Amino acid sequence: MIDLDHNAGGQVRAEVAAALGEWLAEPHGNPSSPHALGRRARAAIDSARESVAALVGSDPAEVIFTSGATEANNQVVESSTGHVVTSVLEHPSLLRPLARFGPSRRVRSLRGDAFGRVSVAEALEALQPETGLVSITWASGEIGTLQPVAEIARAIRRERPAGVLLHSDAVQAVAWQEIGFADSALDLLTVSGHKIGAPTGAGALIVRADCQLAPLLYGGPQERGRRAGTPNVSGLVGFGVAAGLALREREKRRRLVARDIETIFEVLQSQAGPVQRLGPPNGLPNTLAIAFLGMRGDALQVALDLEGICVSTGPACAAGGAEPSPALVALGLDDEIIKAALRISLAEPLGQEQAVAVATQMATVVTRARRRAVAGRAA
Repeated sequence: MIDLDHNAGGQVRAEVAAALGEWLAEPHGNPSSPHALGRRARAAIDSARESVAALVGSDPAEVIFTSGATEANNQVVESSTGHVVTSVLEHPSLLRPLARFGPSRRVRSLRGDAFGRVSVAEALEALQPETGLVSITWASGEIGTLQPVAEIARAIRRERPAGVLLHSDAVQAVAWQEIGFADSALDLLTVSGHKIGAPTGAGALIVRADCQLAPLLYGGPQERGRRAGTPNVSGLVGFGVAAGLALREREKRRRLVARDIETIFEVLQSQAGPVQRLGPPNGLPNTLAIAFLGMRGDALQVALDLEGICVSTGPACAAGGAEPSPALVALGLDDEIIKAALRISLAEPLGQEQAVAVATQMATVVTRARRRAVAGRAA
């Protein structure tokens, strides 16, 4: 199988799997226990916390481990009050908790430009006296848009020195972009392990030291009282190893995957057109959102899957739904383009030879599907 759907969550990296095997082969206890086995587990979590902090540019004490990004985003919503400013490109794990409050929680979703990119001026204009939360995703895993999050946060903080929580979901960004949490003016940042090669079930909410955060889960005093429950130690060991790899390799991998994505697009454009690129130039380097005009993306997804190529038609959390992508609809794209949309996203560089081979194989599938569609319409 060829995985071109990394943004939904990629395979555990070999180095991470090896580290997990070593960890699980040795005895360890509950990290809250004072004995030697408990101390070993606690030391492993502390090491993972330092690695994740280095990846996002925060203090280790600001890293609160969670079960993943969904939990972290839900905690942000539950900890905030008042009017909310966000964008049309946000993940459902932020939007759906907000919707749960109904009319009592007014939300302003900023459309931004043609690719959903929000400007500093637009974000400032959306502020209301009762605004309690501004949450703008760092990067759209659907079409690859990168938001000027740090600039927006600094501008809002100058306008509102206190009283507004500033948050960004950086799940899709951390593998490819320098975050620099300490200098960003953000209060809160969401990250996830399985988007950087760690096992599922491990994520983090980065919480600035002076930020008031209500627990989502109550019980024990774990994570400085902000997240109760025995931690997923093995998952966090993997998260820490993956974070270290992502930080060391980020610059090189970003350059190489960007080259492979451009190669794939060029081959598809020349061999399987007409095709329209939906994402912005200079967006997420590993993401290619395209529409094979005149075709249906869901049908092509099935056809490609039968050939051993995994792509997606949108966020994995929405898979199986009959409704079109809310983000693409909000951007005002034509219905036929939305129906034809596919997303290709890479976990790591393919290399130019394999990129050409994969794209050529995809083009063959698309061309065959086009011929069948034309024959069906003529019959």
